[in-house]
Amino acid sequence: MDFGYKTKNAWEILDRNEVNSFGEEYKKFISKSKTERETVDFFKEEAEGKGFVDVFSDKTDNGRFYAINGSKNIILFREGKDSLEKGINFVFAHIDSPRIDIKQNPLYEGFDVAMFKTHYYGGIKKYQWVTVPLALHGVIYLKNGEKVELSLGEKPDDPVFVISDLLPHLARKQMEQNAREFISGEALDPIVGSIPDSDDKEKERFKKSVLNLLHDTYGLVEEDFLSSELTLVPAGPARDSGFDKSIIASYGHDDRVC
Repeated sequence: MDFGYKTKNAWEILDRNEVNSFGEEYKKFISKSKTERETVDFFKEEAEGKGFVDVFSDKTDNGRFYAINGSKNIILFREGKDSLEKGINFVFAHIDSPRIDIKQNPLYEGFDVAMFKTHYYGGIKKYQWVTVPLALHGVIYLKNGEKVELSLGEKPDDPVFVISDLLPHLARKQMEQNAREFISGEALDPIVGSIPDSDDKEKERFKKSVLNLLHDTYGLVEEDFLSSELTLVPAGPARDSGFDKSIIASYGHDDRVC
């Protein structure tokens, strides 16, 4: 008699149609929810569609509630049948993911390009973030109190942002360093513009050109960055991976998959 335990591949146990159907819904979620704010908005909309109401509202008759803290945390709960003395069941998941945040006074120029100063958030492998298309997500509050929401780099005709790297034939010394060091945190500044302002008397022509574009497009001035929360994340939607489409390739699995 065999008393051992043998594992089975999940694909041999689960219903593939159910898995694929769930996966399609998950891809929609993970593609829309690249920041905490976007994730909270997604859950709020889904919860309201299933009868959940704001716990601070007057609608308290269905026993399903949600509460939002600072646009970055959400809790969903429903009334149970038994007394609280018998306990409460919780399911937790964090909705933040490693990313590159834009500093509060970020715009500068050098070497005939305009760039953003950044600092990374979470445990990232810095070399994975260079020379890949990045999208800019977040919010900016203008002087007049208007809230501007950004999601730039997700549509096919949107511009994306890229952190440059050395060409291979110029990177001999760089390649001799270990993976932790050869891309420094201070080097994770994306190029945001390279066309100079038409006024050749302007001292910072590349920075001025970007500021003009931002004002024309969003109505913001440089001071508005002080009241902004902007972040860079990998651009593009979740995609199937492999000939059999058995894997989902996406940013943000950790921990939104939970």
